[in-house]
Amino acid sequence: MTKRILIILFVLFFSAITVNAQTKAINNLKLEQKKTLERLEMTSKLLEQNKQTTSSSLNKLSILTEQITERQTLISQINEEIKLLDANIFDLRDEIGKQQTQLESLKQEYAQLMYRTYLRSNSHDKLMFILSAQTISQSYRRLRYLQEFSNYRKEQAKEIEALTINLNQQLGELEKRKVEREDVLKKREIENVRLTEEKNNQQSLITNLKKQEKDLLKQLKTQQKQMDDLNDKITKLIAEEERKAKERAEAEAKKKGTPPPAKGEIPMTKEEQLIAGNFEKNKGRLPWPVERGVITGKFGQQPHAVLPLVVVNNKGIYIQTQKGADARCVFEGVVSQRFSIPGNNNAVIVRHGNYRTVYSNLTDIYVKEGDKVTAKQKIGKIYADPEENDKTVLYFMIWLEKDLQNPELFLSK
Repeated sequence: MTKRILIILFVLFFSAITVNAQTKAINNLKLEQKKTLERLEMTSKLLEQNKQTTSSSLNKLSILTEQITERQTLISQINEEIKLLDANIFDLRDEIGKQQTQLESLKQEYAQLMYRTYLRSNSHDKLMFILSAQTISQSYRRLRYLQEFSNYRKEQAKEIEALTINLNQQLGELEKRKVEREDVLKKREIENVRLTEEKNNQQSLITNLKKQEKDLLKQLKTQQKQMDDLNDKITKLIAEEERKAKERAEAEAKKKGTPPPAKGEIPMTKEEQLIAGNFEKNKGRLPWPVERGVITGKFGQQPHAVLPLVVVNNKGIYIQTQKGADARCVFEGVVSQRFSIPGNNNAVIVRHGNYRTVYSNLTDIYVKEGDKVTAKQKIGKIYADPEENDKTVLYFMIWLEKDLQNPELFLSK
């Protein structure tokens, strides 16, 4: 194989790598879009469930706001896909132009070779051309020349064939990308129309809800008290757990004649230390505590959706799901507590070393204290409120010792 055909194949190889990298990026983006569409499907189902509500609902507003956020994410992903397709089409056109020029040059060169071969075959007999040499060495050189000339013609034909095949593939890929780009543009147009409709619905809902300011303040006050009661209960339970754990560790140290745990140190077994370490390592990758759901209340201080100058301070996150859904454990651990709080139904605490996850607003509980649980194991049924069209919301918290954590940072995206 000649050096030139190796260079051509080398160029074609790296051209294919560029196209494949772009194709991979587009495919990854489509996977992200698929996840976003699944979340949009969930919010749409929840909004449909709330359609029967005659009065304006704050819960409906929360779901609609989340849907708008997801719709904006989808449109951003579509815009990014269009950018990638544009770059892909530009590169393909550029590569096709170069290959067409190269192919045309090769064809012209090949035509000249064929013409020279034709002239030689008509004006000289090859055998006579070799035998008419003055020396044996010259005859050998003439023979080698004819062989190399023939081989060169064959290599030229191979180069033309390789470039033609690749060029046809590139042209096919270009047409495919053009069609794909048109489809994506239409999809973006549809999503923009939907986004406008949703924003109009959101504004209309906010306007109606503002007329219910007194009721909303009362509702907020009740919800805040329920959160505070739950938070106080968990704080006391954690303190009691740590006190007992410290007493056990001190007794064990006394028995073995080893130093007791340092003041303020939370004693953990080797297994608990391992679980805690793994929990930390999986931050951002933990499975959700429900199979499918949307976050309708974020962690920390959040502006009220309707009431101006009112800030809500959430200790955990509110995840709305469909009626009949179960709460799932997000990581392996041990059930340390199960208890009830007025307004929050039942709750379960699972210990993961020095981390704890809390699952609140449950009716039936499937586990008992001391049970070892695994990731995605069902631990209880989430309460469906009959007074609010069976609204089904899990209140989920994560603690690191006595400090609250933002659960969204731990859950997979």
